[in-house]
Amino acid sequence: MSAPQADPGTSSALPVGVIGGVGPLATAYFMDKVVRLTRAERDQDHVDMVVLNHATIPDRTAFILGDSDQDPGPVMARDAERLEAFGVSFIVVPCNTAHFFTRRIVAAVQVPVLSIVAETVAEARSRLTDLTAVGVLATTGTVHARVYQDELERSGLTCLVPDEDDQAVMMEIIYDQVKAGRPVDMGAFAGVVHRLRSRGAQLVVLGCTELSVIAEDEDLIADPTYVDSLDVLVRRTIARAGHEVR
Repeated sequence: MSAPQADPGTSSALPVGVIGGVGPLATAYFMDKVVRLTRAERDQDHVDMVVLNHATIPDRTAFILGDSDQDPGPVMARDAERLEAFGVSFIVVPCNTAHFFTRRIVAAVQVPVLSIVAETVAEARSRLTDLTAVGVLATTGTVHARVYQDELERSGLTCLVPDEDDQAVMMEIIYDQVKAGRPVDMGAFAGVVHRLRSRGAQLVVLGCTELSVIAEDEDLIADPTYVDSLDVLVRRTIARAGHEVR
C-alpha cells in the first residue's frame, strides 16, 4: 500500500502535532531526542509540540494480519483531527507500522503529515552512492503491508527482510522485550542483522520505533550502516519546524 506524500513545509510559529502512544516508550524516546537534538540555548529555543500519547489505539500489526477486527485507522484519523483543531503546523506519527494507515490520516486533515517511511528511505539513499540493497527490521505487520518494500522499490532499491524464523525473533524482541519493558537479547538481534548482511544488505533500516529504543540504548546510531527511523524522523521534524539540528 502506498500512502500519499506531502511536503510539510516549515513553520516556527505553530507547534508540531504528534500522534503518540504507538508505542508509549518509543514516543517518550522521540520527545526526548527532539529536545536533545535541537540546537537551543534556552527553553524558548526548543520545538513546540502537542503530543497525544494515545496508548489505547488498537494494535496495528494485529489488524493488518487479520488477527483483530479493531481498525486503528479511524482512531488515528480522529486523533489527527484533534491535533489539527489545536492548531498544529504538521503531524508526525513515530510508528512505522502506522504508515499503513497514513492515507486515512492524510484524508482527515488539511495540515501535512510527515512520513517516517519516506524520510527514512531518503536518508538511506543519501548514505551510499552505490546503494542497491537495504535490509529492513520491522514488525510483521509492517513487513506484511510492504511498507518499506514498496518505498524502497520505488527508489530502485532491493529490500531484504528476515526469513520466517528471524521475523519471529524480531517480534519477540519488539513485543515481549521492548514493549514489555524487559531486557533485550542483543545476541539474537545481532544474529538477525548478520544474516541480513550476509544476503547482501549494505544498510539495515530499523523500521520499528521499538527497535529505535534499542538503537538509542546500545548506541547503534554511531554505526552508519544502521538507519534508525526514529532518529531520522526526529531530525526531519526539527528541521521542518524551522529549528536547527545539533
